[in-house]
Amino acid sequence: MHSSSSLRSISILILVFFVTAISCTRITSTELGAGLIPSVDGVNTFDTTMEVITDSFDETDSTRIYKQDLHVLGAITNDPLFGRTTAALNFELFPLFFPFGVPGTKDSVRADSAVLILSYTGFHGDSTQPLRISVEEISRNTPLDPFKVYASNFPGVYPLQFAGSLANTATIDIRRLGDSVINRYEGAKNQIRIKLRDDVARRFLNTFDSSNAYRSDTAFRTFFAGFSVKVAATSPANALLFINKLDTNTKLALYYNSSTTGATTRDTNVVYFRFNNFTCGDYNQITRNRAGSEVANRLTTTSRPDSLVYVQTNPGTYVRIRIPNLNRLNNRIIHRAELITEQVPDNANLLTTDRFMTPPNMLLLSYYDSVNKIKRNIPNDYNIGVSGPNTLTFGGYLTYKTVPGYDRLATYSFNLSRYVQGIVTRKDTSFVLRLSAPSNDSLRYSPGYPIVGFSQVYYLNPSIGNVVGNGRVRLGGGTHSRFRMRLRIVYSRI
Repeated sequence: MHSSSSLRSISILILVFFVTAISCTRITSTELGAGLIPSVDGVNTFDTTMEVITDSFDETDSTRIYKQDLHVLGAITNDPLFGRTTAALNFELFPLFFPFGVPGTKDSVRADSAVLILSYTGFHGDSTQPLRISVEEISRNTPLDPFKVYASNFPGVYPLQFAGSLANTATIDIRRLGDSVINRYEGAKNQIRIKLRDDVARRFLNTFDSSNAYRSDTAFRTFFAGFSVKVAATSPANALLFINKLDTNTKLALYYNSSTTGATTRDTNVVYFRFNNFTCGDYNQITRNRAGSEVANRLTTTSRPDSLVYVQTNPGTYVRIRIPNLNRLNNRIIHRAELITEQVPDNANLLTTDRFMTPPNMLLLSYYDSVNKIKRNIPNDYNIGVSGPNTLTFGGYLTYKTVPGYDRLATYSFNLSRYVQGIVTRKDTSFVLRLSAPSNDSLRYSPGYPIVGFSQVYYLNPSIGNVVGNGRVRLGGGTHSRFRMRLRIVYSRI
């Protein structure tokens, strides 16, 4: 026979076990997949999805490409969703020092050839289609300013003039650019090599010397204002190439042969001109033309909701997101608030342009400060520490998932839990949000609650964003029938 105290002990043990069991948490399916949140049971924890209103806009801010960034060269002539793109390189290459002279006596130097070489690092678009590349000389009437960072997406602000062609058009196969180049002078790969005309080689090797053009960088610029490299914007060109100006693969190679006094044979040599980060001018022009594309009919300056929205890496487009009922929520405990966005595949071009016009690697969710004309971070959730933004927990990186009918559906998700908690608890402002694909960009950052009154500008470079021009995606808007953008909230009542 058990004593009453023993029965009470057993009862307490059972009660503790029961309370522990019902209070245990499990992983609730989220797009971000981060953290343990309570299961949605309809009694203690609830799940709701809030409507969002979406529309797309053209990005009107300047896009700047710095000398250390990857540059863009190419032409996209057939993107039915986003239209046409052209990208041209304009730059200077200098001798390694001034005053400069080609080794050997001037009379003994005979020009062999001149080759413009560019360091290739990758592409966006269709690599199966060839590109036709031309090289022109920049006119001395419009020299490049080595101290200016040009707005790449507004080429008309600083128009360049040209003094004529420097080479015959070269046709390149993107698939072969990774092949090795092995000769007497170098062993390399990932090079775009364009042979310049023979008269160009003679000008650099025989006409220019330390008494005229090669006296100094200032003098050289008055004799030769630089190279302009372009891709013919005609079909079937459909790719953008990424070029590293500071890599040793980018250079002007001048091949010549010379002899010393009394020698019976002539030896072939090479000298290189390179891109100098401090003294060489640089202007990467990128032009978007949306005429006839799907996005041209969707861009707006009104508040019209749209079922399809469009994000293109700078210089590109962004999406405005409004959540009208968010500030009407009463106080509650927010376990998870997650903005979910999904790609809407282009079924008509699923195996062509939709396959090789890839989505951006990262999207940024922010809100726009119209007074200071700058993006601001999502309060409390987007944080910047010593190692940079907390993108892994906040979200924004490209992920893929499989859904019926599609093996690889691009998706981006954002954790807005603390932002939403601030709105429902402290009546913080519910902002109009902006979804963009930054390259070089800036953000005015303010730490989360309870820190107030402090902010600073934080610069987003391509290492934590996207290479300029690399990526575009069509997403489902707030009214899309299948791939609807939505804010999912898991919460408990107080």
